[in-house]
Amino acid sequence: MIASVRGKVIVRRPDAVVVECGGVGYRLAVSAHTLQRVAPVGEEGFLHTHLIMRDDAMLLYGFATDDERDLFLLLLGVQGVGPKVALAVLSGGTTGELLNAIAAGDAKRFQAVPGIGKRTAERIIVELREKVGEGDSIVVMRGDDPRMMARDALVGLGFTIQEAERLLADAAGESAEELIEGALRARAAAA
Repeated sequence: MIASVRGKVIVRRPDAVVVECGGVGYRLAVSAHTLQRVAPVGEEGFLHTHLIMRDDAMLLYGFATDDERDLFLLLLGVQGVGPKVALAVLSGGTTGELLNAIAAGDAKRFQAVPGIGKRTAERIIVELREKVGEGDSIVVMRGDDPRMMARDALVGLGFTIQEAERLLADAAGESAEELIEGALRARAAAA
């Protein structure tokens, strides 16, 4: 998985930037909030990333902070929220402001986002409230946690976050590789 990119910013658009790394230009879809923090064209920039693999495309998303990427991933786990809607939500404020809105149950803040109706806004609040901690933090596993790495790998293979978490629920193992192997074996046995 591509976790971050650093290189010369060669394109800045309202919805995406292109960062050249080692002679390859990576197009990253970004939120309005991230775009404000991207270096000007011609200067070096750095973005945290998340790669989504589809049958017809590999889509790379860029984020100014690790917390913004974590919130993006949490939003993708909500039914009815895809990558475009998740970026639109992130464009609506800082990560801290959005986390406070979730913690406070402010569904109207999310209803103001194009593509989000009352039900989806309420679903975001209900599903993410328990994962949002006090003091502008997101409660997610980070770093070298094998379960998180296995989930990310399964998402990279084309599973949704919900499918990956369901596959890993009963998987046994101490390393990400063992967890992935167990999840895929269980899926093959069920098919």
